[in-house]
Amino acid sequence: MARILVVDDDVLILAALSRILQAEGYEVVTHSDPVVAAREQGFDVVLTDFMMPYLNGVELLSALREKNPRAVRLMLTAAADFKTASEAVNRGEVFRLLGKPWAMSELTSSIRQAFEHHRLVAANERLTREVAEKNAELLAINEGLERRVIERTTGLLDGLISALDYRDTETQWHSRRVSLYARRLAQEIGLSGPALDVVEQGALLHDIGKIGVRDSILLKPGPLTPDEWVEMKQHPEFGYRMLAKMPYLHEAALIVLQHQERWDGKGYPLGLKGEEIVIGARIFCLVDTLDAITSDRPYRKGRPMSVARDEVRRCAGTQFDPMLAEAFLGLPETEWARIRREVELMEEAESHRWTGGKLNAQGEPVPARASGA
Repeated sequence: MARILVVDDDVLILAALSRILQAEGYEVVTHSDPVVAAREQGFDVVLTDFMMPYLNGVELLSALREKNPRAVRLMLTAAADFKTASEAVNRGEVFRLLGKPWAMSELTSSIRQAFEHHRLVAANERLTREVAEKNAELLAINEGLERRVIERTTGLLDGLISALDYRDTETQWHSRRVSLYARRLAQEIGLSGPALDVVEQGALLHDIGKIGVRDSILLKPGPLTPDEWVEMKQHPEFGYRMLAKMPYLHEAALIVLQHQERWDGKGYPLGLKGEEIVIGARIFCLVDTLDAITSDRPYRKGRPMSVARDEVRRCAGTQFDPMLAEAFLGLPETEWARIRREVELMEEAESHRWTGGKLNAQGEPVPARASGA
């Protein structure tokens, strides 16, 4: 049953209101002492007089609101002036202000509207809660689906990177090294969270567009002709077009597009300059040089870290972002050695999975499917 609290220091008025409201079908709780009434709980609507000893109506409603925040508040007053009404509305959050003596139709109509308002607010809160719960369920489902899509797409891209690394054996495992180098340098300049992941992804995928370059150009042992260089220089755009339609890789795709740009504007394919180049591409440019200098090539052995540091120092402000060069030079050489060793361990683990640890007569890994294992 709908429950209403009625408070008035005049016991005759209180009795009259009680009879009227009980006749309307409400459960009525009455108090002539507002101090006692302030301790009541569990009602849907409160109707109180304004002028009462100890606590006036506004003070009572304020006290009741703490324990009964959803109760709808109405006030009776014989002093129906603007000041009273203003105080009632502003301090007491009164739903309706009624005058004394009251008109029966106005009183009963206002009480019905108050209960209807209470019901609607409760229903709205319930529906809002149910919608929030359903949205949370849908969000969890969508996050799960998105995670599966990302995992599967990442697995596919990792396979493509491995295919590219095996195709271009000169730079095998290069992509994995520069991705971790890039993440470490990004950490050093204060990037964190998703921004770090973007830098690592972009560096890992930087050469994915070389899949679209002909073998005769990609694997050519000698210098490229001018026409061949034109095709080779398209690989950042090839890579960007491969990745840009994947929403979660859009920012990484920009690094792929810009990874051959230079701080001084002399790079390609867009000739961007300075901070026009995304931070991930500027980071990649530097760590790519680090890896190129310190890694073995068929035509030379990898050179010491000191050579790479000298090159970064020399090219700061031309090829490299000077801020990034300073951050790189501030890191100990042991950091880069640690990352290189981490990738070497990854390479050894993958080789062991592939070969079962077996070698042929020439000391080369034997695929497990051909070894009789």
